[in-house]
Amino acid sequence: MGRKPEGPLRRGWTTGACATAATTAAYTALLTGAFPDPVEITLPKGERPSFPLAREALTEDGATAGVIKDAGDDPDVTHGALILATVRRAAPGSGIRFKAGDGVGTVTKPGLPLPVGEPAINPVPRRMMTEAVERLAAAHSGSGDVEITITIPDGLEMAKHTWNGRLGILGGLSVLGTTGIVHPYSCSAWIASIHRGIDVCRANGLTHAAACTGSTSEAGVQRLYHLPPFAFIDMGDFAGGTLKYLRTHPLPRLTLAGGFAKISKLAAGFTDLHSGRSQIDREALAAALAALGAPSAQVESARGANTANEILGTAVAAGLPLGDHVARQAQDRAQELVDGKVAIEVVIFDRQGALVGRAGFG
Repeated sequence: MGRKPEGPLRRGWTTGACATAATTAAYTALLTGAFPDPVEITLPKGERPSFPLAREALTEDGATAGVIKDAGDDPDVTHGALILATVRRAAPGSGIRFKAGDGVGTVTKPGLPLPVGEPAINPVPRRMMTEAVERLAAAHSGSGDVEITITIPDGLEMAKHTWNGRLGILGGLSVLGTTGIVHPYSCSAWIASIHRGIDVCRANGLTHAAACTGSTSEAGVQRLYHLPPFAFIDMGDFAGGTLKYLRTHPLPRLTLAGGFAKISKLAAGFTDLHSGRSQIDREALAAALAALGAPSAQVESARGANTANEILGTAVAAGLPLGDHVARQAQDRAQELVDGKVAIEVVIFDRQGALVGRAGFG
């Protein structure tokens, strides 16, 4: 996630809101022969934003409208994406059917809020589009029986920067959103992805998953275990969000992996490991060194160290197992957060990927 800009942040619109706007414009054109531009929609909490159209096309059998996604000041991979909706008339009584066009993924694994084989258009966006179609059908004497195809050009490439592949969503992006609004830097999408990752592990009967703070720790766990790709949960800084969800949605075993600084924060009781929201506890690390028999000069030096890795370096040079000590403390904290419902090991890697601390499954 990029650096948060200074000053007030501009909110944006979810992919689901954009798809709803495009669907509303397309179905209006199919019923009336004219595209509303801008097109207004109703969000789940009652707000009524308007969206300018970037594309419109009307044929005998269908209408297509496009909206450019504006994610506001959020560093969203889909910011600027063209969201297209093509609405075609369907057989009487068939209702509304959703299809994945180019750049929209298809669900291939259980555990997601959609059945296997369905286009990755989440339940709330589906409901928003369904309600829009029903309102328009009632207003213009339409049947409401339609096929809605959502297309996101370049969506397949964008999806490479998301969790979709690991979650079993293949072929492109997901159409997401629960409120229709993107709140910049709210981190809600990341935490939701963590939850879906755990759901997929559970639904596929996985007995061992790994929650990692970044790519270096993930690569380290891959060297330790032969786990399938969907077993790896990109936890980032959200240790609390991961472990608290596991308390109510447990897995048999979890390897929790990260760098020394972040794991030392968990050991000290922090559950948000971001540098802007928690700091390393130098006093706790100094106390750990003292407990391991470090000389008083080394302990005092730790209290004034610039970084956690500096403290670790002095411990390694002195042959003191500080990494293992911190891993055990973090393990205890993690077990508390899952209420003992998950067997947890903690592994710590340095910046080069070397294993520098471990508290095993026991």
